[in-house]
Amino acid sequence: MSGLPKFLVQRLAAMVVILLVLTAIIFALQKISHANPVHGYLGANASKAAIAKESAILGYNKPVSDQYLHYVEGLFHGNLGRSLRTRRAVTTDLRAYLPATIELTVVALAEALVLGAALGLASVGRWRGSSALRVVMFSGASTPAFLLALLGVLILNGDLHWLPASGDTGVQNAPTGPTGIIVLDSLLHTDYATMWDGIVHLILPAFCVAIGPAVSIGRVLRGSLHSAMRSDFVRTARSKGLVERTILFRHAMRNSLSAALSMTGLQIGLMFAGVVVVETVFAWPGIGLYTDQSIPVADFPAIAGVTLVLGVFYVVINAVVDILQAVIDPRVTLE
Repeated sequence: MSGLPKFLVQRLAAMVVILLVLTAIIFALQKISHANPVHGYLGANASKAAIAKESAILGYNKPVSDQYLHYVEGLFHGNLGRSLRTRRAVTTDLRAYLPATIELTVVALAEALVLGAALGLASVGRWRGSSALRVVMFSGASTPAFLLALLGVLILNGDLHWLPASGDTGVQNAPTGPTGIIVLDSLLHTDYATMWDGIVHLILPAFCVAIGPAVSIGRVLRGSLHSAMRSDFVRTARSKGLVERTILFRHAMRNSLSAALSMTGLQIGLMFAGVVVVETVFAWPGIGLYTDQSIPVADFPAIAGVTLVLGVFYVVINAVVDILQAVIDPRVTLE
């Protein structure tokens, strides 16, 4: 086995190991925290006898190692457990909350790539306005995500009334299927007013998630482009009379994408962390808000389920990044 099949098998094995480690960490934190999830499940007025009885039913009176093995056994059957807060299967909750997070993350990633490319190209090309772009982006990236989100709410919503600050749409009875992504569902139902409303609701939270990764991607791309523009093949292209813009886009850009793609893969993990914070501030109906509501009541099945989903996304997206690197740069192999 060689090439792409071998690479995919290795990544699949790595994903299984990573997920097992993640679940072990969650269960260890559950033990260390001394939180009683059954107390949150039954309510603040539950008696000790009721808590003890329900703990036996839910299996929380067993050793953590036994709970962990039971949980892993359930994973192999597609069972993530039952949320102690919503009283529903975690898989059911994730199907309800995940589409909104996917929508926000995809838009934020697209913004990060566009802004990062603009920062790198404008800096190297010394285009007009590049200095102002750097100042704005570096200022935004140096601000914590929660503070940037709060400032956006206070200024762009509270003072200027330009952008909404809560939820994924303000339209009553908006389409809810088939994907669960409000913009896409509205488009499929030819409800363009709701689609536009969804886009407007996306602008501010997506920017708050995207700005930090955009600067990191842009800085790596700028460094790679600077090196490429001083290389021999660029000097040869200049000797042939090619203009700088053509050299930058047709020659230097492709040779500089590999490092930027690597940084993109790393930044996606940080974006997931930013999504949790930003969704809480904007009451965005995704898994970040779901997690924020689950933590105070020690809903460990829900927290573990979200952790596993984010772990899968991170491994898969980084595998895709590695494959794209091999496609755009013949020097990179999947061996």
